[in-house]
Amino acid sequence: MVKVGKWIAKHRILMLIIGFLLIIPSVIGMAATKVNYDLLSYLPEHLETVKGQDILVDEYGMGAFSMVVVENMEMKDVQKLEEKFEQVNHVKEVLWYDDVADISVPVEMIPEKLRKAFYNGDATMMLVLFDNTTSSDDSMEAIEDLRKIANEQCFIGGMTGVVTDIKNVALKELPVYVVIAAVLSLVVIELTSTSFVVPILFLLSIGLAILYNLGSNVFLGETSYITKALTAVLQLGVTMDYSIFLLNSFEENKKRFPDDKERAMGHAIANTFKSVAGSSVTTVAGFLALCVMTFALGRDLGIVMAKGVLIGVVCCVTVLPAMVLVFDKAIEKTRHKPLVKSLDKPSAFITKHYKAWVVIFLILLFPSIYGNNHTQIYYNIARSLPATLDCNVANDEVKAQFDVSNMHIVMMDRDMDSKQKKKMMEEIGNVKGVKSTISMSSLLGPTIPESMIPENLRSMLQSDEYELAFVSSEYESATDEVNEQVKAIDKIVKSYDKDGMVIGEAPLMKDLQDVTDADLVNVNVLSIGAIFIIILLIFKSISLPIILVAVIEFAIMLNMAIPYYQGTSLPFVASIVIGAIQLGATVDYAILMTSRYQKERLERKKSKKEAISIAHKTSIKSIIISGMSLFASTFGVTISSNIDMIKSICTLLSRGAIISTIVVIFILPAMLTVFDKIICILPINNSGTLRGISMEYLSIKQTAGKWGISGRRIQRLCAEGRISGATNSAPF
Repeated sequence: MVKVGKWIAKHRILMLIIGFLLIIPSVIGMAATKVNYDLLSYLPEHLETVKGQDILVDEYGMGAFSMVVVENMEMKDVQKLEEKFEQVNHVKEVLWYDDVADISVPVEMIPEKLRKAFYNGDATMMLVLFDNTTSSDDSMEAIEDLRKIANEQCFIGGMTGVVTDIKNVALKELPVYVVIAAVLSLVVIELTSTSFVVPILFLLSIGLAILYNLGSNVFLGETSYITKALTAVLQLGVTMDYSIFLLNSFEENKKRFPDDKERAMGHAIANTFKSVAGSSVTTVAGFLALCVMTFALGRDLGIVMAKGVLIGVVCCVTVLPAMVLVFDKAIEKTRHKPLVKSLDKPSAFITKHYKAWVVIFLILLFPSIYGNNHTQIYYNIARSLPATLDCNVANDEVKAQFDVSNMHIVMMDRDMDSKQKKKMMEEIGNVKGVKSTISMSSLLGPTIPESMIPENLRSMLQSDEYELAFVSSEYESATDEVNEQVKAIDKIVKSYDKDGMVIGEAPLMKDLQDVTDADLVNVNVLSIGAIFIIILLIFKSISLPIILVAVIEFAIMLNMAIPYYQGTSLPFVASIVIGAIQLGATVDYAILMTSRYQKERLERKKSKKEAISIAHKTSIKSIIISGMSLFASTFGVTISSNIDMIKSICTLLSRGAIISTIVVIFILPAMLTVFDKIICILPINNSGTLRGISMEYLSIKQTAGKWGISGRRIQRLCAEGRISGATNSAPF
């Protein structure tokens, strides 16, 4: 690797030219990558609700709908508004009262069921049906056009409105996330750097890596808005360490080769690649654990971020070394004393009072476990947006005027007997929380011949194989009440038509809850298992993986418990991804300290106290820098985002970085002290077998005196392998 490093250093101008030329395809790739703003589209395709949505598009040319409430408007004006809505591109149909009765008929004279569905006092409701799916560009453009036509008396609700507002807010906020993350990261680097130029080079190098990562997403076809929003800040936070390691290694090698900077950089690249490639494995493992989620958002985020870490490693040993060499003179001219100096005194205090940290750990352990297990999770996507946005204002108005929060769609066999259809809809109408139903039979009655049904109404509700009915519910999506309601309606539908389906926003969110609850367990188990194995291979120890994973898991539980004690709830996405990401991104802090402890304890035969003291003093500064880097890159999103799905993840990550840093600095050395004997007697040989050793070694002379035999006899027994755990630390 040293030869490769020297080649890179020698051809630094070529590296920079290639690095900057790659910006072009990256920008093109970014522009060509579609962003998906509908989280429900990531549900598994085998689900009945998802299949039903596909049938809607295939059979009816309809993929989404919006409930529209119009207040204090004359009937004739409402009809004109309906006609304008129908002219909007990608609006398939608009279902309103005039589709089944003349507007000249007084409202009081129409059947009660019909009146409840379309009227309440001075307010009326219409359903606007779109010809594409909820998150399609066509449907979102249609929503924007409808909003332009509508006045302050008109409120347009529904999931497509929610997705449209998510898109608008995300596009507006994304540049803000990046700017704040860059500024805060610049401050963190400056605190630890000895040159004013170095932080700029770091950010430029990582910025190129982020561009490459975002551009290469074109091969995935599309990414979610959450992935796009988090990519830059997360990649910046978890790969900053790599740049710092390269620069430190370069400074050390310049002392070895004072007159040959290319040679110094070649060795620095080799050292960095070896260390960074190893440390990045745990981070990549944490992200890849998300790929096991059946909710495909996990795979989307996991692949993009794992790819980002690998690209970050490559840029750290190619583009950054070239920049450092090219701007070496500027670096030297802008040198200054480090703002953060020795931390030896705080380190000594921490290691000396390890018993206090053990007590604090034990005090916090049960509240952390309890809070983590009782933190409330919500699944309603609309709740992740501010209440003042158009979609939530409209949905609140629909609820206020008609006491309707949801509209389910019942999909039944078209050839079912009309009497059976009517009976089924009557049973559905009696389900708790159902406000009204709209179907062929309820609108027109079973006695009217099909030939007399208006064509636009028939095409709206019937296809060659299926017939639709709309069921309005007073319950909000993703609540226990609506989930029970959906189950009850589905049971009724299946009793009349075994192939019938109940689809729509609430049934999809019910499936979302079921799927992600299982994903939460799977992701946590896999991430813990994968990182346990990685640590096992690194340290060749049974006890150390248990200690390290337990320490970081304690930090995660403490982090996740805080919302419970604050009385706040978390969006489902945050609760799933935080465990894997925080574990993968911060376990490196523990590995850094533990590797030095193991080296001092096992290889250099230092005492327990001395080994832990050296490990702590040499790693505390690096751990603080790592934690602050992740905090700085994510905290900006915490204070600036209005999308709770994104804000909650970054709040947990920024807080988790601080908590993990504190836990590793205070709790880990205490655990190493307490479990030192176990650590020393449970390492693994190269053959993979356990070997029992005691680190309190005795010399041959001491052993001979203790056993009452000659030193020569002790040497012979050692040579014959008859003294278990004997180590030849010097020639006999």
